[in-house]
Amino acid sequence: MKKTTPKNTVCLWYDKDALDAARFYAAKFPDSAVTAVHHAPGDYPSGKEGDVLTVEFTVLGIPCVGLNGGPQFKHSCAFSFQVATDSQEETDRYWNAIVGNGGEESECGWCQDRWGLSWQITPRVLTEALAAGGAEAKRAFAAMMKMGKIDVAKIDEARRG
Repeated sequence: MKKTTPKNTVCLWYDKDALDAARFYAAKFPDSAVTAVHHAPGDYPSGKEGDVLTVEFTVLGIPCVGLNGGPQFKHSCAFSFQVATDSQEETDRYWNAIVGNGGEESECGWCQDRWGLSWQITPRVLTEALAAGGAEAKRAFAAMMKMGKIDVAKIDEARRG
């Protein structure tokens, strides 16, 4: 049976570490896997024939292709994966997986992995509070603005006033 290519795939540009990144994501997130590795059929500006050129993988069920395109382009916060979490334990696990393996902390639930890709580790309690609107959303938003990693108990407290 022939494998079908998804209609829409996220293509992520890496210098030369697409396979390492894909393996890391597959090891840390459920419903994630490396599904194919393709080697360059000839030399190209950032590599040689036989080098890993592209890697097909999924991250939390999202189909991706990692392209080893060289150092010309870097990741930015303009693109991020937003991971919805159901508890502080799950929030901590994903945050620590990224930050604790060469990544960097940022603000308001954002962090960056060691390849420069941005992640938002976002507890559902936060998105629910913001969606509620009004005073509840204002309080949750004000609490979030003071955080790096999101503290679920503090968001719950802010929701209640």
